[in-house]
Amino acid sequence: MRPRKDKFYATNAWVNTRNAYLRSVGGLCERCLKAGVIRGAEFVHHKVHLTDNNVDDPDIALSFGNLEALCRDCHAAEHAKRRYVVDANGEVHVKHSPL
Repeated sequence: MRPRKDKFYATNAWVNTRNAYLRSVGGLCERCLKAGVIRGAEFVHHKVHLTDNNVDDPDIALSFGNLEALCRDCHAAEHAKRRYVVDANGEVHVKHSPL
């Protein structure tokens, strides 16, 4: 069974919010732009990460204030800080420590 937060990403509410947010920032990676680099965003990242416990809170899940447009490299770097990896398809996975 998929976690509720994973199902959220297929909802019309998320798809519409994601698209509107990308348009609002011109489709550019916000972190790269701050560094003076113009690069297209591929992801809309939740600054406060979604969980099954907060996915129904619109202030976290759908608020522009909790979103950030990121390129693949910036998104991967953000998730690497939290012990996650982003695969070639843009899917986020928990890092597993070798035994």
